[in-house]
Amino acid sequence: MKRLLPALLFLGAFFFLPLARILALGLNPGFLGLLRGSFGAHLLEVLRFTLFQAFVSTVLTLLVGLPLAAVFARYRFPFQSALRTLTAIPFLLPTVVVAAGFNALLGPRGWLNVALNQLGLPPVTFVGTLAAILTAHVFYNTGIVIRIVGAAWSALDPRLEQAARSLGAASFQVFWRVTLPLLRPAILTAGLLVFLFDFTSYGVILMLGGPRFATLEVEIYLQAMHLLNLPAASVLALTQLACTLGLSVLYSRSLNRLSAPVKPVERPRERPQTLRQRAFVFLVSTFVLFFFLLPMLALPLRSVARLEPARGQRSEIAPSLTLDYYRELFVNRRGSVFYVPPITAARNSLAYASLTVLFSLAMGFPAALALSRSNKIARLIDPLLILPLGASAVTLGLGYIVTFNRPLLSLSPAFHSLLSTPLLTSPLLVPLAHTTIALPFVIRNLQSALATIPPRYREAAAVLGATPWQVWWHIDRPMIARAIVSSGAFAFTVSLGEFGAASLLARPEYPTLPTAIFRFLSQPGSLNYGQAMAMATLLMLLTGFFIWLIERGRAANAL
Repeated sequence: MKRLLPALLFLGAFFFLPLARILALGLNPGFLGLLRGSFGAHLLEVLRFTLFQAFVSTVLTLLVGLPLAAVFARYRFPFQSALRTLTAIPFLLPTVVVAAGFNALLGPRGWLNVALNQLGLPPVTFVGTLAAILTAHVFYNTGIVIRIVGAAWSALDPRLEQAARSLGAASFQVFWRVTLPLLRPAILTAGLLVFLFDFTSYGVILMLGGPRFATLEVEIYLQAMHLLNLPAASVLALTQLACTLGLSVLYSRSLNRLSAPVKPVERPRERPQTLRQRAFVFLVSTFVLFFFLLPMLALPLRSVARLEPARGQRSEIAPSLTLDYYRELFVNRRGSVFYVPPITAARNSLAYASLTVLFSLAMGFPAALALSRSNKIARLIDPLLILPLGASAVTLGLGYIVTFNRPLLSLSPAFHSLLSTPLLTSPLLVPLAHTTIALPFVIRNLQSALATIPPRYREAAAVLGATPWQVWWHIDRPMIARAIVSSGAFAFTVSLGEFGAASLLARPEYPTLPTAIFRFLSQPGSLNYGQAMAMATLLMLLTGFFIWLIERGRAANAL
């Protein structure tokens, strides 16, 4: 129990207490009366649009993902593994990187509109439309459908389809009457998970749709940060939490039913034989290559391309390659005392991420060690430690605002300067929020690794006189080293790309990379745009490196 105490105290102070404060503020009887007025109608409108965009995004994701799942599950073709990995990468990228990628490809200064301008054709309006939101959601979540439905499709017994064909059923009839009913639990599970992610979408809608397409998450941000209406933001957060809880319960039930009605078999993938099959595989592969690769390629290419004159420059310029946008990251060109250079935002993000790793591992390892030695107390506490996985980062950030905007304590003059200052003004609040988000995964990952260590190893070391510290250093540490690296890399990646909580909590003088990218994308001028592209490219490369570390750790744990 002592090992669980640090993690429990931390989550009690920085997860359960903020949520309780939101509950108390949102259920204030005086404010609830306002729901009968204009705010109640506005809340219903925001909820309606949130449900609408999530439903349409989910339908489109399933329409795109099911053919891809069929190809990856049934056929064997060149570069299959690389294409499958390509569909999974977007889900792990920060929202600001995805938004910047689509902006570089289809935005007002993107490659498509630059090409149309050169041809004398009118520009295409993409950013600031519902189509941008839906496209980004499909880009993000198609990998979920491929993974869940594709795994179920691979486990189906091919003899069932063969029997249907032998009885004269056409290909469509086999799919509709045999394959689809068997895949229905997997499709429902994937659909609910995609709907949950789209329902709680924040960065994509704020950066590609804009405030006029406000979902519950975006409206919480607007009410708290722009209108300073914390009670209204709390009611919105409670609505969002209630919906998220209901969706999570439905997802858990569907996940429990995700078992094939027949005994799963190892279905061998075959090469496409007929012309129709080869055409189908070719079209799907081409779609994957262009849809998932182009936004990620457009971003770094746009960060080194000068396609328009700088602000105030009247002369025409020839399109050229340049590293000026990267050099400008180190320059305070206006000499303003309030200006924060983008490179400072990068240093802040790296510092926040390092603290997140330190906090997560310091509390996660003792908790994982206690949970790996299963007992009644551990089984009761385990669900509490995993609860933050289902929480919204924006709601968590709002909880921090309403909880830590007052001095913690003021016991004596000796501690007045330290304890009379609200924690909300401290830059430590951002890594604390990031730790809350990352800690459940760190605990779960380390717990799985520790459970694989045979107890007799520790017992033998103890018999030979080793202290608990020596047992950990010589027995546990070498065997879970890769899991520690993987957990630390995940915590680092989460903190590096997290935008929801940081947009509410990061102070103007201590911005993170995602908040700085958002700030530059919101400002006019080619220099601001180029710096946003450069920062997003650096963030994408850093995230890719740590994703590689995570996958390497998972592969090692699987051996």
